[in-house]
Amino acid sequence: MTLLFFGFVLLILGFNAGKISYNFERFRGTLLFAGLTLIVLGLALSTVVQIDAGQVGVQTLFGKVQPQVLPSGLNLINPLTEVTRFDTRTQNYTMSAQHGEGQQSGDDAIRVLSADGLEVVIDLTVLYHAVPDRTPQILATIGEDYQDKIVRPITRTRIRDNAVYYDAVALYSTRRDEFQTRIYNTIEKDFRKNGLQLNQLLIRNIQLPASVKRSIESKISAEQDAQKMQFVLQKERQEADRKRIEAQGIADYQKILNAELSDKLLQYEMIKANKEIATSPNSKVIIMGGGRSTPQVLLSDK
Repeated sequence: MTLLFFGFVLLILGFNAGKISYNFERFRGTLLFAGLTLIVLGLALSTVVQIDAGQVGVQTLFGKVQPQVLPSGLNLINPLTEVTRFDTRTQNYTMSAQHGEGQQSGDDAIRVLSADGLEVVIDLTVLYHAVPDRTPQILATIGEDYQDKIVRPITRTRIRDNAVYYDAVALYSTRRDEFQTRIYNTIEKDFRKNGLQLNQLLIRNIQLPASVKRSIESKISAEQDAQKMQFVLQKERQEADRKRIEAQGIADYQKILNAELSDKLLQYEMIKANKEIATSPNSKVIIMGGGRSTPQVLLSDK
């Protein structure tokens, strides 16, 4: 449009060159040629528009949104048409309690009330994209700022609506996946009605009240102590069983020994022991026997 404007200005100056001044009349032909060149070039450029990869173009003619969507690449259009580009790639919208992580400055986490009346803080990331064929509807009914008008308010509202069905501890632990699936289904329906596709919903963090966190930590600590005590008791039982078995073995041994031990067996064992002593290189004098039934024997290496 800028080239067309300057082209018409040069044409007007060329047609009125004689009226302006005699010296200006000499540039009449040059002005007319330059004006026509700019107009032709402007018209040529105004009928061609380039749409980048990952985008589509939506045409607006005299305030009316056209249903035809311009794909990526070069497209021929009416020079009077205004083109609005929409990004159809995956976009993310993060709401976090950490400063600088989300789209909004400061603490932008979602605060909800659970079924037991406790306030739970949720950090969330929404992954979505604009459906290419629905972009004319988005422009006509919502506008280019659909992230602030649709993504943010619908997500926060649906999370609050569904959190009331769960206790705070359940949200944090056992029913977290169920909660995430539930809010995904409800948000996905609302997005689809407005020309958006929800790709994924990521619950990044669920923060419980400080009193609940202390209670959970105390419970976990008590459970760990109980498990430790069970281990100690089990170990003591095993040690008691071991000692009981050992004592039983000793008792059985003594019972068998007392039943089979006799005088002749003792004499025989004594003779074997003395024989081993006599054959020892360190033995000098050995006196064997001494009992009534056993003769005394004196052995010497000298």
